[in-house]
Amino acid sequence: MGKKIFLSLAVALTLTGCAGHQQDAGDNAVNTDSATRHRIERLMAGQGVKAAAAHEGEAIAAISADFLGTPYVADTLIGSDTQTEQLVINFHGVDCFTYLDYVYALSKSADAAQFSEHLRQTRYVNGDVSYRHRKQFFTDWSHLPPLNATDVTRAVSPNAVTVTKNLNQTADGGKYFPSLDVTTREITYIPAKAVNSAVIHRLKDGDFIGIYTPKAGMDVTHTGIFVMTEGGPMLRNASSRAANRKVVDSPFLAYVRRTPGIVVLRGI
Repeated sequence: MGKKIFLSLAVALTLTGCAGHQQDAGDNAVNTDSATRHRIERLMAGQGVKAAAAHEGEAIAAISADFLGTPYVADTLIGSDTQTEQLVINFHGVDCFTYLDYVYALSKSADAAQFSEHLRQTRYVNGDVSYRHRKQFFTDWSHLPPLNATDVTRAVSPNAVTVTKNLNQTADGGKYFPSLDVTTREITYIPAKAVNSAVIHRLKDGDFIGIYTPKAGMDVTHTGIFVMTEGGPMLRNASSRAANRKVVDSPFLAYVRRTPGIVVLRGI
């Protein structure tokens, strides 16, 4: 997710969005543009990708491939304590978490209208498009309704470790997000040294991977999607690294071994 400490996977400071607005049936503006809408329509028209998939994970892997090469762009979401939240749909650039938002919502959708609604439910607690209800942390996906995924970390490895964290609380007792609550949560992760061929065997195409951090108040610092390719297992991710700055496939084991470990969520 970059060299700086990210306050969450969807950084919510002074934000810029994609060009153009359209209003949906709810109270919040949908912030998107014609090029993104056309791409959604193209993806939805290509439903053969999903129909040919044996399970949802395969569909996630197939859909995520369409984003390979998409530029890495941070801070695309719109909303803060002082700015009204908007449902941003921007395929021109993604960060590691908005990438997962889009791929997961697309995998659940049959048409463009469904995609907008599924994205709302994916990104916000109970679909409430507001800054306070944005799912800021990776493990929110398996804890806050509607659930996007199940935490399968311990099922993937008997060497998984569980720690208790106070999400949103800094090491000095402050908050990363002053207006948001501190949430005490058990975080289970697999230490990097324990990620081996047996773990790879238990992972499934389309599993969502979080790169665990021991840093106070945070669960992960980066996210991606596990995919098995002809070149071997990969972490498909929106990479902020200077050599990439786009969605890429990174060799999974080599990537993970440079990290503290991984959290594994499986879409539902």
